[in-house]
Amino acid sequence: MKHKTPSGRTTSAELFGELVRQLRIRAGLTQDQLASALPVDRSLIAHIEAGKRRPDLEHVKVFDRLLDPDGLLAEMWGKVDWYAPHPAHPDWFRKRAEMDAKAVALREFQMQVMPGLLQTPEYARALIARDETDASRLEDRVRARLSRQERFLAKDGPAYRVILDECALHALVGDSRVMEGQCAHLLNVARTANVVIQVLPAQRSEPVRPTTSLSLITLPQGREVLYSESVNSGHFVHDLETVRATGRIYDVLRAEALSVGETAALIRDVRERYARDEAPHRCQCGDVAQEQLQRQQLRKLHRNRPRIPRRRPRP
Repeated sequence: MKHKTPSGRTTSAELFGELVRQLRIRAGLTQDQLASALPVDRSLIAHIEAGKRRPDLEHVKVFDRLLDPDGLLAEMWGKVDWYAPHPAHPDWFRKRAEMDAKAVALREFQMQVMPGLLQTPEYARALIARDETDASRLEDRVRARLSRQERFLAKDGPAYRVILDECALHALVGDSRVMEGQCAHLLNVARTANVVIQVLPAQRSEPVRPTTSLSLITLPQGREVLYSESVNSGHFVHDLETVRATGRIYDVLRAEALSVGETAALIRDVRERYARDEAPHRCQCGDVAQEQLQRQQLRKLHRNRPRIPRRRPRP
């Protein structure tokens, strides 16, 4: 699908991609050869040349070294509006998108799937395709999701801390290639100074996990808002006590999660399994949640049972 402006004109992303293509052809390289130099999959080069994918700056520097010694591509990269025109978000999500545009910090806990701010285009497309069959609307929704990422994934972006339930790594979205690319993206993003990613192991029965994914959005002047989602609906909580209580829950989750180094090691291991096209591990999140519920019920029974005085033997 070509990404045209409302007037039907070619976007700057497409012009950049066409320049890459012309320079590659002039250098006598195929897409496969250019991909091998990075190294990435050939499909990434095809998407970049079609104006459908924003390349990493480090990749563009490699392009310049191989295709254009004057550094033109790296200079142009910073001037391209990769997501213009910005597609409209769903009405129920628009307020959240507006908050993301001005947030100074964001803390997220994500349960079954990757947060939108960390999804690759392939992962987002496979996920959205589950309930969107129209190809045009599918691409618009993918681009809308990607348009939120650039601000948070920039080196000078807002502080962004993510706790991923381990189930999000093992829940297959698309196929093994999509998941391998998604894991590689997490490892790459985690090197950004403002981004911290931690995984909460599925088998860790404590602490009790929230029943839904949640976001704590810090706005200018320090005001914080709690955001969560249900099916096709977003929910905002502004009550100070509720937000503070959720912040304390989040701090406990963070303390119980793997360290940054342990998280990276786990993601690398999962990525290698996907690279071997192995079936993902069966996630035990549901079993853990059931065990936690049973433990809570036992505690209630213990607290509520009648106290029977016991005769203690005298010394």
